[in-house]
Amino acid sequence: MQLGVNVPNFGPGTDPGVLRDWARITEGLGYDLLMVSDHVVVTPDVAERYPEPFHEPFTTLSWLAGVTTRVRLGTTVLVLPYRHPLLVARMAGNLSRLSGGRLVLGVGVGWARQEFDALGVPFTARGRLTDEYLATLRDAWRTAAEDGAAPIPLWIGGHSPAALRRAVSFGDAWHPLRLPLARMSEVLADHALPGFAPRIALRLTGAPGDDPERPAGVGSIDQILDDLDRLRLLGAETVVLDPYHGDPDETRRPHAAWRALTEVATHWRTAS
Repeated sequence: MQLGVNVPNFGPGTDPGVLRDWARITEGLGYDLLMVSDHVVVTPDVAERYPEPFHEPFTTLSWLAGVTTRVRLGTTVLVLPYRHPLLVARMAGNLSRLSGGRLVLGVGVGWARQEFDALGVPFTARGRLTDEYLATLRDAWRTAAEDGAAPIPLWIGGHSPAALRRAVSFGDAWHPLRLPLARMSEVLADHALPGFAPRIALRLTGAPGDDPERPAGVGSIDQILDDLDRLRLLGAETVVLDPYHGDPDETRRPHAAWRALTEVATHWRTAS
């Protein structure tokens, strides 16, 4: 099982130097995947959790591809209805080719109603548009593959019945975000999904947590390693660790996240 990191590409502490450090540390620690988030217009509903500066994901990943050599690069998740699908197909295809086939495209329907309004995209049609755009992406990439382009893994975010249907119809993996282990286990037992690549929290605590509702990835190092092992047994090909916990000021203090990532990477290699 591979491990990835969700890197904050937003917030007051995220300047180009910090982004470069995130990429180099992620790759240097041996993680397999670096992922970033997506917003186009930082409307008030977005800014509460993900304030400016917000670095556009394709631009950011293209730049980070140039300062890394091995780590895969991805989106968790690209809000698919925000951009014309042929534009997404072109940008993703170019980024994949320029990075040596390292792109993973995670997509979702989005949630920020004000942002949809600002972009002139009907919020209530976002599910239908996502289905249409996924079909267009697949058709465009099928044509590109005939010309020798590398396949781009497509991960489908969300956990609604519609999202699970999309994962089966269009995806290479189901990519749930911060779901409890029990919930992910239930879904996997009930659905024949094409693959499994969850994103979980990462928060190391000084003592083991005893809350029965403890989120995966939160607790002592032994608890987090056990969470990863349980996800591996559930069939996860990749698990993405998310060290951001909702406070934008965290982006000014990345060293705490880097220490947690170092500890997990060190113990995971030893345990594996």
